[in-house]
Amino acid sequence: LNKELNNQQQTYHTASTKLESLRNLAERYDGYGNSIRRVMECKDRVKGIHGVVADLIDVPKEYEIAIETALGGSIQNVVTDSEQTAKILIEHLKKNKYGRATFLPLTVMSNRGSFEQKQALQETGVIGIASDLVNAGKEYHGLIQYLLGRVLVVDHIDNAIAISRKYRQSIRIVTTDGELLSPGGSMSGGAFKNSSNLLGRKREMDELEVVCRKALEQVDILQKELVFKESLLEEKTFELTRVNKELQTKYLEENTARISLEQLKEIKANIQNVSGDMLLLETQNEERNDKITRDSKALEEAKETREAASKELSDVQLRSHGLIQQDSFIEENLKRVKEERERLEAEKASLGDGTDGSIQIIREKQAEIEALNAQITLFHEQAEVLKEEGKQAQLSKEEKTAGQKQFFDKREELSERISTLDKELFRLQNQREKQEEKRDSFVDYMWNEYELTYSTAEALKDETLTSVPEMKRQINERKNSIRALGHVNVNAIEDYKEVSERYVFMKTQHDDLVTAQEALYKIIEELDAGMRRQFAEKFAEIRTEFDKVFKELFGGGHGTLELVQDEDILEAGIQIIAQPPGKKLVNMMQMSGGEKALTAISLLFAIQNLKPSPFCLLDEIEAALDDSNVDRYAKYLHKLTKHTQFIVITHRRGTMVAADRLYGITMQEKGVSTLVSVNLIENDLDK
Repeated sequence: LNKELNNQQQTYHTASTKLESLRNLAERYDGYGNSIRRVMECKDRVKGIHGVVADLIDVPKEYEIAIETALGGSIQNVVTDSEQTAKILIEHLKKNKYGRATFLPLTVMSNRGSFEQKQALQETGVIGIASDLVNAGKEYHGLIQYLLGRVLVVDHIDNAIAISRKYRQSIRIVTTDGELLSPGGSMSGGAFKNSSNLLGRKREMDELEVVCRKALEQVDILQKELVFKESLLEEKTFELTRVNKELQTKYLEENTARISLEQLKEIKANIQNVSGDMLLLETQNEERNDKITRDSKALEEAKETREAASKELSDVQLRSHGLIQQDSFIEENLKRVKEERERLEAEKASLGDGTDGSIQIIREKQAEIEALNAQITLFHEQAEVLKEEGKQAQLSKEEKTAGQKQFFDKREELSERISTLDKELFRLQNQREKQEEKRDSFVDYMWNEYELTYSTAEALKDETLTSVPEMKRQINERKNSIRALGHVNVNAIEDYKEVSERYVFMKTQHDDLVTAQEALYKIIEELDAGMRRQFAEKFAEIRTEFDKVFKELFGGGHGTLELVQDEDILEAGIQIIAQPPGKKLVNMMQMSGGEKALTAISLLFAIQNLKPSPFCLLDEIEAALDDSNVDRYAKYLHKLTKHTQFIVITHRRGTMVAADRLYGITMQEKGVSTLVSVNLIENDLDK
């Protein structure tokens, strides 16, 4: 739309400029005679001027040449309302000496009769009568009939000649190409050269007005549509931007996925390098996990066993404490029993020494002592058993404690190994993420900087480029070259196209000028050679003739012409060498004033002899001569009158005597000059 709008605006401006130019031409009546322009300047002051014939009629384009040929000089005739207006304008032209003009008063314009040879309209090639082919106002009907009513328009000169012959050259015929056959048989024609285009000017102005109007209408339509399209474009651009962003996102996702896949393939080798370790580590990890699971299970079982052992140990310890307490109690009982036995023995002894009834008591006490001893023995046996069980429980406890410590050490070792593997796995995952981020940054950089996807860039990959420093160096060189280019011109393509077209045009013009220059140089060389040759020939002739005239005017002697040596013949100075009778040969500048004048007159007359001019004016050229030389000068001048008419301004008597007619100016009254003439050859003419 912008391009179409520019074209329409250009069309309008071109048509408008041409229309304005034509209007200026029309307003100035350019192409018309000076007298016509002077008359039309009075149009605002003098009522009744209708205009020139060319401005009052409308002619179809295809008949313009024929009608203008038919009108001839009448096309610039001025149309007035009456004879009185024409009279006023004629007086205006006469008064100001503006020239002559032809006026056509409408009051006296008649049809001059109609076209008489009606049957000629049926002839081959006849288009019609000229008056019927033009359009004008009703008031100009008589004028059109007067000017064109008896002119027949024919398509071709052959048909025009045939019609003219058939009707015995009695019809005024004009062809569409501008050939004119007048009554009586005269013909005119040839190349039609009409720079003013008086008839077509009005038509062209009307056409240009239509073009301007249509162009403006089209411009208005295009501007409205452009506004709508621009708003729609803005909306669609916004939508396109959004879609492009989404599309870009999708492209990035797709490219990311594709590039991820490609890079996964590319880093597969790296992955494969660690895959064995990973598999081994995974296997070891699984084995360690299984072992950890088993050890954990064993640990749990050990914990349960330890808890059971601890519980059992606690029970044993409780029983041991109970037995110890019981042992202590037994020992205390034993001690008490011993004390009691000692007391009883003491009592027995005392009793032995006492009554007989104590024997029975002693026996009872001994029986009781034996029972207590048996009980003590039993208690000792039980205490030994309990001590042995306590020792066994203590040993089992120590064994369990040592096994638990070993298990804890192994578990810590496994935990440390698992932690190391977790750290290695975390490091590898971080490394993989960094590689992915680096890969994504490279993909984004390629798209943002060069608008290339990974797959497109991969297709452009150059296998010969293997050195990274060399590639970086080349990249820096390219960037420096790009920066050296300066700012980017977005219109460079259009500008290049325009400049290229202009260059081709100017190159063609230049080549033509160079060719013309070479042709001109060649012509100049030819002319220069011809001039040199002709100058040398004529100079020799003038030198010979100068010597003859010199001898005749001086009554002898010798005169010659010489060119200054070592100079171009066309630029060299000319030396006049004269030798009057009885004197040495000297340069002209060394002669007296009279000799100089007579020598110059000799050269002038020598040139006149070789190439006489039809008219010559001499202004006191013999003033410095003495009387004898004046007589010779006048006599020789009279010889030259066969081919040249001389007008001589002089005060010398000898020259006046030789003249055919004398004209003198006298002032008998102050400020009043009177012409006096004498015809000295009148008597000779009468004879």
